[in-house]
Amino acid sequence: MELSGSTVVTVNNDYVYCKVEDEMVLLGMEDGIYYGLNPVGAFIWEQIKEPKTIDQIRDAILDEYNVEKDECERDLLELLKELTENGMVEVKKSD
Repeated sequence: MELSGSTVVTVNNDYVYCKVEDEMVLLGMEDGIYYGLNPVGAFIWEQIKEPKTIDQIRDAILDEYNVEKDECERDLLELLKELTENGMVEVKKSD
Protein backbone atom coordinates (compact mmCIF):
# COMPACT_ATOMS: atom_id res chain seq x y z
CA MET A 1 0.00 0.00 0.00
CA GLU A 2 1.28 3.46 -0.90
CA LEU A 3 1.64 5.68 2.15
CA SER A 4 0.38 9.26 1.98
CA GLY A 5 -0.60 12.01 4.39
CA SER A 6 -4.17 10.73 4.66
CA THR A 7 -3.11 7.13 5.36
CA VAL A 8 -4.19 6.03 8.85
CA VAL A 9 -1.72 3.98 10.90
CA THR A 10 -1.87 2.35 14.30
CA VAL A 11 0.19 -0.14 16.29
CA ASN A 12 -0.29 -3.86 15.70
CA ASN A 13 -1.63 -5.36 18.92
CA ASP A 14 0.46 -8.50 18.31
CA TYR A 15 3.43 -6.52 19.67
CA VAL A 16 4.04 -5.84 23.32
CA TYR A 17 6.18 -2.85 24.12
CA CYS A 18 7.67 -0.91 26.95
CA LYS A 19 9.54 2.34 27.25
CA VAL A 20 13.13 2.05 28.44
CA GLU A 21 14.41 5.51 29.31
CA ASP A 22 13.61 7.47 26.13
CA GLU A 23 13.56 4.49 23.76
CA MET A 24 10.94 1.83 23.02
CA VAL A 25 11.47 -1.93 23.07
CA LEU A 26 8.97 -4.09 21.18
CA LEU A 27 8.48 -7.85 21.21
CA GLY A 28 6.70 -9.64 18.40
CA MET A 29 4.41 -12.21 19.98
CA GLU A 30 4.37 -14.36 16.83
CA ASP A 31 8.05 -14.26 15.89
CA GLY A 32 9.58 -13.69 19.34
CA ILE A 33 11.90 -11.05 17.93
CA TYR A 34 12.81 -7.92 19.88
CA TYR A 35 12.91 -4.57 18.13
CA GLY A 36 14.18 -1.23 19.40
CA LEU A 37 13.09 2.27 18.50
CA ASN A 38 15.20 5.36 19.13
CA PRO A 39 13.66 8.33 20.99
CA VAL A 40 11.98 9.75 17.87
CA GLY A 41 10.69 6.30 16.90
CA ALA A 42 9.40 5.87 20.45
CA PHE A 43 7.62 9.23 20.18
CA ILE A 44 5.99 8.08 16.92
CA TRP A 45 4.97 4.76 18.50
CA GLU A 46 3.32 6.68 21.36
CA GLN A 47 1.43 8.76 18.76
CA ILE A 48 0.02 5.74 16.95
CA LYS A 49 -1.29 3.83 19.95
CA GLU A 50 -4.54 5.36 18.68
CA PRO A 51 -5.13 5.47 14.90
CA LYS A 52 -3.77 8.65 13.33
CA THR A 53 -3.12 9.93 9.84
CA ILE A 54 0.46 10.35 8.73
CA ASP A 55 -0.17 14.12 8.52
CA GLN A 56 -1.25 14.15 12.19
CA ILE A 57 1.88 12.25 13.20
CA ARG A 58 4.08 14.61 11.15
CA ASP A 59 2.49 17.66 12.79
CA ALA A 60 3.07 16.19 16.27
CA ILE A 61 6.75 15.59 15.42
CA LEU A 62 7.11 19.15 14.09
CA ASP A 63 5.60 20.48 17.35
CA GLU A 64 7.95 18.35 19.47
CA TYR A 65 11.24 18.47 17.54
CA ASN A 66 13.21 21.11 15.67
CA VAL A 67 13.21 19.54 12.22
CA GLU A 68 12.44 20.70 8.67
CA LYS A 69 9.04 19.62 7.34
CA ASP A 70 10.44 17.90 4.21
CA GLU A 71 13.03 15.96 6.20
CA CYS A 72 10.41 15.03 8.80
CA GLU A 73 8.01 13.69 6.15
CA ARG A 74 10.74 11.73 4.38
CA ASP A 75 12.05 10.13 7.58
CA LEU A 76 8.54 9.43 8.91
CA LEU A 77 7.46 7.70 5.70
CA GLU A 78 10.67 5.66 5.68
CA LEU A 79 10.12 4.49 9.28
CA LEU A 80 6.43 3.74 8.74
CA LYS A 81 7.24 1.77 5.58
CA GLU A 82 9.74 -0.33 7.53
CA LEU A 83 7.31 -0.86 10.43
CA THR A 84 4.56 -1.80 7.97
CA GLU A 85 6.78 -4.29 6.13
CA ASN A 86 7.62 -5.92 9.47
CA GLY A 87 3.94 -6.08 10.42
CA MET A 88 4.43 -3.80 13.41
CA VAL A 89 1.81 -1.25 12.36
CA GLU A 90 -1.53 -1.59 10.67
CA VAL A 91 -2.30 0.71 7.74
CA LYS A 92 -5.57 1.74 6.15
CA LYS A 93 -6.69 4.49 3.81
CA SER A 94 -8.82 7.15 5.47
CA ASP A 95 -12.35 7.64 4.24
